[in-house]
Amino acid sequence: MRIVMGAQDCGFGPAAELVAVSRLLTGHERVFVGDDVAAAFARRNADAFDEVHELPEADSASIDRLVESGDLVISVMDADLVIRAAVLGRPAVMVDSLFSFWLLRRPLAAIHRRCASLPLSSVAAADRHLADLSPHERVVAAHLLAAHSVVQNFPGVPERAAEIDSLGTGPEMHLTGPIIDLEGVRGASRNADPGCDLLVNVGGFKNFLLDFDAADDYLRLLHRWIPDLLRDWPRFARVLVCGGPYGPGRERTFTVAGRRADCRLLRQRDLLRRAAAVPDYLLAPGLTALHEAMALGRLPLALPEQHYAHVFTVRRLSGTLFGRTAGRFADVLPDHPVPDDDLAGTAALVRIACRIREDDALYRRFRDTFNQRIEHHLSLGPARRAEGVRELREALDGDPLPSVIAKIVPSA
Repeated sequence: MRIVMGAQDCGFGPAAELVAVSRLLTGHERVFVGDDVAAAFARRNADAFDEVHELPEADSASIDRLVESGDLVISVMDADLVIRAAVLGRPAVMVDSLFSFWLLRRPLAAIHRRCASLPLSSVAAADRHLADLSPHERVVAAHLLAAHSVVQNFPGVPERAAEIDSLGTGPEMHLTGPIIDLEGVRGASRNADPGCDLLVNVGGFKNFLLDFDAADDYLRLLHRWIPDLLRDWPRFARVLVCGGPYGPGRERTFTVAGRRADCRLLRQRDLLRRAAAVPDYLLAPGLTALHEAMALGRLPLALPEQHYAHVFTVRRLSGTLFGRTAGRFADVLPDHPVPDDDLAGTAALVRIACRIREDDALYRRFRDTFNQRIEHHLSLGPARRAEGVRELREALDGDPLPSVIAKIVPSA
């Protein structure tokens, strides 16, 4: 079977999940299509695909030809790819780790009716038909247009899945556990040399607003803080900061008092190997990275939020040790609201990071507050950390991803 697949171009989470799904489909012809940060991740993990096509969304004709060449389309939160598959008559699987995150301005039944009347004459006509849906509603519409909907468990997900089931027509719903590279996790040893004393995972970073050289105040704050991290914590003599901002040509190094922080992009399985063995782990609170840490038996400390989805994640997990101990910009600027909106909330976080970076007094508060978070995290013994991992696993449990995919895609 020839399977055409893509991922939402928003950080590394969706692309990492696509790689995890693709690795379960050996024996099939696995064709990646995408652009920008998703394509960068696919190229970095090219062994998970048989073909990698980096195509901008504007090259609609080339994308159409690829979709038409496939027997099945698999999309991780890329709504446009599923809509294109519906128009071109290809069955689609919509995979989603943020299913309860999407904010709907109109009833689900109204979106369902819109999908039922989707014109199939052209992709352009379908886009016009769905044009007044918000970006979040468009993702939910893609679920309704798919043959199968694979949703990662999280607070609110079972309820939304049941609501879709109640519509009577729509995708076959599959509630799954972590959408991660399970084989890569199994191959990661806690006894290996991680090559560092502290791993800092900032994720892909780039999305609809954030970029490596635009709306990048979070990165600028991070780069102000890393030398102070080396000053404040002599135990971290070797720090590795990894993520999308440090791809080829963008690597950088900080040195303070003989201690060193290297910033670079890792292959996914290299990241997993290091995360399994490193003594301490900080990460941007994205769900994919968190699930990987859980599977490795690690309780990481969350960095402050880069975008609104991180705010959503930490809030929904506030009853867990991970959520309670997470770094938050609200610790520094409690009176600076973050709107409950993807774009406006993310823009507010950019402004907060800018204020903290530029104001020396606020920066000192940020540095002191996060040092307190680190100190508390380091004080947690093995038993307390194991309990923190256990409560996360219980809250986010679901059917194993391999068994879910095996039900949908026959073995080669």
